[in-house]
Amino acid sequence: MQTLDALEEKLLADAQAKAAFDAMADEYAIARALIEARTRAGLTQADVAQRMGTTQSAVARMESGRALPSLRTVERFAQAVGGKLRLRIEQSDAATA
Repeated sequence: MQTLDALEEKLLADAQAKAAFDAMADEYAIARALIEARTRAGLTQADVAQRMGTTQSAVARMESGRALPSLRTVERFAQAVGGKLRLRIEQSDAATA
């Protein structure tokens, strides 16, 4: 069985796929953070959905990375997994003073 990291490496070897992935880097970073938080909490998508008062499919969409959930939704997700949302704005390497 191929690992997720190995599959990602294989797909990102293609320049067009890498460009598309890079364009959605922020969405994927949020999705990854949600999945990691849920996994650390030992919860299923259905468990999180029940705690949030939503459906498992809504949680799956949040974790897919295809769309950005609202800040309030991410806060509810964090609470559902026993966490706390922290927001940080970092200076971009490309930013100029």
